[in-house]
Amino acid sequence: MCPPEFYGIEYEINPWMNQERQVDHPEAVRQWEALRACLTDAGAEIELLEPVQGLPDLVFTANAAMVFGAQAILSRFRYPQRQGEEVYNARWLADDGFQVETLPEEMFFEGAGDALFCGETLLAGYRFRSDAPAIQHIGELIGRRVIPMELVDPYYYHLDTCFCPLEPGRAIYHAGALDDYGRQALALVVEELIEVDPEEAKRFACNAVVVDKVVVTNTGCPKLHAALSERGYDPRETPLDEFVKAGGSAKCLTLRLDGEDAGRGLG
Repeated sequence: MCPPEFYGIEYEINPWMNQERQVDHPEAVRQWEALRACLTDAGAEIELLEPVQGLPDLVFTANAAMVFGAQAILSRFRYPQRQGEEVYNARWLADDGFQVETLPEEMFFEGAGDALFCGETLLAGYRFRSDAPAIQHIGELIGRRVIPMELVDPYYYHLDTCFCPLEPGRAIYHAGALDDYGRQALALVVEELIEVDPEEAKRFACNAVVVDKVVVTNTGCPKLHAALSERGYDPRETPLDEFVKAGGSAKCLTLRLDGEDAGRGLG
């Protein structure tokens, strides 16, 4: 995670962002600290990336890279406003012992925001931020099957805003964010799909952090929480509205360092 010391709405690169609707910074700090405490209480160990002035979205560490074992496949951001983050992400990951892989310059890829394992299959979103050639290149790098899925709603511009694996064979998703092929592919790959109510999708219900059976979301997702409880999960909510203003929530604010694959039951 990265503390929100310099977080704010300094530009507009997705439909959630509006420079006239600014962040309440003290409240954002309180919300970030509450999320950190919630994850720690669930059993997660948190390491911190130092914030950098002029890089307000560095707080959204999910976009730094995709971690796979000892490899960290570094993001190559589409928007110039975020490209300055790359050097800091690369340095931190290398210092932490990862083998940092970079993509060819002509490819765009935004890390664990667009690349999520469900079992042994990597589900990857493309169109708004990542592109299809980058997704296929990553599949070759890690030697795993990749299912590319086109995102069709600009409000759900990263895959992790509309899809969250819970364990191999089970995930939550917002169907309206995916094209027909993506929905069909998901149904073939994931045995049980828990569909999120559109109003709860707007609360970033799918942008959840899973720590074993604990599932942490923003507030305002009672239907999803009920569905999770019925299946033996421990759903917990913590307010994250100051980060929704920039188009992010719980998952966006974290990067899983033991690997997205480790978090999906692959060890």
